[in-house]
Amino acid sequence: MTAQPHILHVFPTFAHGGVPIRISSIINHFGLRYRHTVLSLDGPTDCRSRLDPGLSATVEAFDKSAKGLPGRLRDIRRYIKSQAPDLMLTFNWGATEWALANTLSPLCRHVHLESGFGVEEADRQIPRRVFFRRLALARASQVVVPSFTLVQIATQIWKLPTRKVTHIPNGVDCVAFAKAPLDGFPPGFEKRPGELIVGTVAPLRAEKNIARLLKVFAALETPQATRLLLVGDGDQRASLEALAHQLGVSDRVVFAGHCEAVDKLLGWIDIFVMTSDTEQMPNSILQAMASGRAIASFDVGDVKAMLPEESKAFVTPRESDDALRASLETLLINAGLREDSGARNRAQAEDAYAAERMFTAYKKVFDA
Repeated sequence: MTAQPHILHVFPTFAHGGVPIRISSIINHFGLRYRHTVLSLDGPTDCRSRLDPGLSATVEAFDKSAKGLPGRLRDIRRYIKSQAPDLMLTFNWGATEWALANTLSPLCRHVHLESGFGVEEADRQIPRRVFFRRLALARASQVVVPSFTLVQIATQIWKLPTRKVTHIPNGVDCVAFAKAPLDGFPPGFEKRPGELIVGTVAPLRAEKNIARLLKVFAALETPQATRLLLVGDGDQRASLEALAHQLGVSDRVVFAGHCEAVDKLLGWIDIFVMTSDTEQMPNSILQAMASGRAIASFDVGDVKAMLPEESKAFVTPRESDDALRASLETLLINAGLREDSGARNRAQAEDAYAAERMFTAYKKVFDA
């Protein structure tokens, strides 16, 4: 390998989202140790703003002009050859054609990272995708997953050898997220004296199911001095704003839009809530834990396993809006319980999910 190993990252999208944000933090952490080429297969490269401009990193969109799988595989192999990476990283289902292109006749060392699924695989694995993954990942050096749920799926459903599946839990910057929130974050928001804020940080996409959160919030039997703060943007924003109006809560819902400085605003939230249909090991939950927030969530992926024992009671069945509403109401009316849960969540983040552990594990993957 060269003095500065070249890593090719193949993302289905490099728009703002959990996986691109996490990998950007890893790239920044290692500085000039590696040279990076980052591909966005669907075009958006918004997350380049997360990368330190002083790094050896190129971010670009890939031209998917070829029609049909054989033509796409040919173009992929041509691109990989032109880049001559020491390591290729592919991310999630959207990049598995790149995994297959390298599997047919390996051009470089390849590691696949699977972090979760879209709404179409929230409840079950799609058989044709299972077969394609088995074929495409047959020669991957490693398959890295952040959750125990994904370890089971990779070994029991995809039938990958156990030795090839590496579990690396996500990490969080506990120092940054433990700081007090700053005025002006998110822009245009100001917490009023005496009010309680229920909030979440998520792209406004189908699988995040913010519509359920709006409906649960509208049904809360709590004092009116409660607002819902939604941090994130996406193609569902207009329909969600319309729903908030229909539910009669538009005056108590803040659509803050995308904000990169999440560590500067989480402290305004009294209860962090997540209503996703599908997750594995969500970064937003880790960030809320590190910020000392009480958390109420549907039971998806590893969320319950991530939290300390005392906070698991507020992780409720995904099928029950009423159970989530009850958790929120309990936390809203009991300040002591809310603060104790937040403190225990912060301690758990510091003990188990500090970012340095994640960085150390990824360094082993990169340097293997």
